[in-house]
This record gives sequence, C-alpha cells and structure tokens, in this order.
Amino acid sequence: MNVPAAVLDTNVWLDWLVFADPVIAPVRAAVASGQLRLLGLARGRDELADVLGREAVRLQAEAARRRRGLANLPAPLAALAEFDALVAMRPAPPACGLLCRDPDDQCFIDLAITEGARWLLTKDRALLALARQARRRSGLEIVPPGGFREGPGL
Repeated sequence: MNVPAAVLDTNVWLDWLVFADPVIAPVRAAVASGQLRLLGLARGRDELADVLGREAVRLQAEAARRRRGLANLPAPLAALAEFDALVAMRPAPPACGLLCRDPDDQCFIDLAITEGARWLLTKDRALLALARQARRRSGLEIVPPGGFREGPGL
C-alpha cells in the first residue's frame, strides 16, 4: 500500500515542534500510525533551523506553552532532531509550473507537486492562493493545518 505524503511549511513545523499547537494533533496521529509520511528539503530544514534560533520565536513559544500548561520548550537541536526523524528528505525538485508569489515558499509547492504529495499544510496566503490550481492539476490539497482533519480522508 502506498502511504500518502504531506509537505509542511516552516510555520506548520513550528506549530508542531515548538508551539505544541493542538490543531496539529491529527497530523501527528496520522504520522505516528504510519498512515502519513512527511517529505522535506534541505532548504526547508535550513530555514527551520534559522527560525528556531530566533529569540522572538523562543519568547512566543514559551508564552504559548505556559498558557497551555505544557512542558518547557524543546531545545532547537532537539526540535531539529525530531524533524530529522520524521521527514523523508528529498533532493531539490524542478519547478512544478505553479508560481508562488513568495519566492521563499516556491520550494514547498515544487516539492509537493513533484513528489505527488496529497497535502501541503500551510498558513501562508501565497501558498493557499494556489490551492484550486494545485487540486485541479495534481490532486494536491493545499490547506491550513486544521484542514487536514476536514480534508479528504486517508
């Protein structure tokens, strides 16, 4: 059986690894049960590593975790180790033909289309604007993290 794949953009990874956002729970459960695999790129990992090192992110995450009564923030290296354990890394893909307004986010749509992912989870408006074209062209669902639960079943 072919396990469906998803691509998560940097902000969704932050919600998973740092902010412990409960909206990610269905995605986490699908990955943990082997019903979903996650794809990534070195460029995306590098961006995540950069963002994890920012003081503003650390302060926001600490505040969010305190509000929810959660454990302390994982160290950036621990968060990257979790990313590495969860993600099947892929080589930089060719351009997929769908142009994202934000050049920094182009790699996520290129990866998802090239690898035949079923979902691209993002909160980025530039990527979400491509949802209809991506669905029509390749069946890719570009949705915010909460849309994974509401989207097509596994």
